[in-house]
Amino acid sequence: MTTSSLPEHFLAQSHLFLEHMVAWEQNLSSLTWQELQLEAQAGQCAIFSVDMLNGFCHAGGLASPRIKGIIPAVVDVLQGAYAIGVRDFILAQDSHTPESVEFAQFPPHCQAGTSEAETIPELVQLPFADLYRVIAKNSLNAFHGTSLGTWLEQRHNLRTAVIVGNCTDLCVYQMAMHLKLYANAHNWPLRVIIPANAVQTYDIPVTVAQESGLLAHDGDFLHLTFLHHMAINGIEVVRAIQ
Repeated sequence: MTTSSLPEHFLAQSHLFLEHMVAWEQNLSSLTWQELQLEAQAGQCAIFSVDMLNGFCHAGGLASPRIKGIIPAVVDVLQGAYAIGVRDFILAQDSHTPESVEFAQFPPHCQAGTSEAETIPELVQLPFADLYRVIAKNSLNAFHGTSLGTWLEQRHNLRTAVIVGNCTDLCVYQMAMHLKLYANAHNWPLRVIIPANAVQTYDIPVTVAQESGLLAHDGDFLHLTFLHHMAINGIEVVRAIQ
């Protein structure tokens, strides 16, 4: 189906909805760390960093300048959280096996034992890196085939979960939705927060996709759409935490 064959009302409504999402994103408010301080000091706040790996930031076939660009914001989140008393830092990170079936959808990346699967040095060098709980994952969802589900079951006192990393529409989305839906199912008042400046996704323009036989992936559109979709599901999307 081409654009010209789509009903005019569909195109008009889609354009209106896109304008709505852009305006929504432009008007996002920010949080302050002081607003989270009570939960942090009570051990009820955790930071989830998703796939901040060399293979997505610095080197390899899936390294993206868009994702590399959020490193300073991710570092700021971890430092800000530590400063108010957060001591739970979960680093959910790809650590694929050579035979990973995910490689049917994505080129081989972040295989266990390679430099691509290593945490970016900007996080390793933080003085509280010994607090990190690294969750090695072999799928987009960090709760599948890992110990993270057991950790969550034992943490019903958790009240705030802040998620940073990549990709907005893939692993970050899976993390946020799993946390929120698990909490909803147990009538558990968990606040799931996404600072929009500290998450990002990659970009494959339509022209590049057509030339290479890949599926197109508009980074700007999908980043915005999935932020909005998470907000619809009760996840708190903010501009930043300062």
